[in-house]
Amino acid sequence: MAEYKLTYFNSRGLAEPIRFIFALAGVEYEDIRVEKDDWPGLKPNFRWGQVPVLQFGEQELAQSATIARFLARKYKLAGEDEVEEARVDELVDAVKDLQVEYRKIRMETDEEKKAELNKAFAETYGPDFLTKLTAWQEANGGTWLVGKNVTWADLYIANVFDIYSGSVGTDLLENFPAIKSVQEAVFALPQIKEWIEKRPQTEM
Repeated sequence: MAEYKLTYFNSRGLAEPIRFIFALAGVEYEDIRVEKDDWPGLKPNFRWGQVPVLQFGEQELAQSATIARFLARKYKLAGEDEVEEARVDELVDAVKDLQVEYRKIRMETDEEKKAELNKAFAETYGPDFLTKLTAWQEANGGTWLVGKNVTWADLYIANVFDIYSGSVGTDLLENFPAIKSVQEAVFALPQIKEWIEKRPQTEM
């Protein structure tokens, strides 16, 4: 029986970096996928009324970044020292600011307004963030965003921009080769490549 149970929707979304960590660590887990039609009946069963949720033993953790950080520390994907750990957290928090703008697109029901938000994200918010992230990457040097080894920040950002590019209809990383190379390096890791090839095919 798997030690961990990860519950999320049948999509990549916020849970995919967690699945990436499990793949890299070679840890078996139960990947519980909730269909959105079933969610209203299940929602009251979860502490914050949200997923993802990680269960292990008698413990339960919620909030995607909390879960990823917990597992990354356990499986040596959080940075080599306290400073690197803090820089990893900084990157993930910075991406969360961008996610606020992306969520506006997802929540908008008026198609004309959605198109305007989509355009602003693809032409302004995304490129502005990626310009700053490129400067960060160049300052770090090497393959990864923090230090000399892959961290969950690399996994997180590779997944986020994979989803964003598919959603807004343009490759946001096309003009940012340094960040594209990080994403490609993540997806080329044998354990990640194997997971991507076998994971359920979903829109997001």
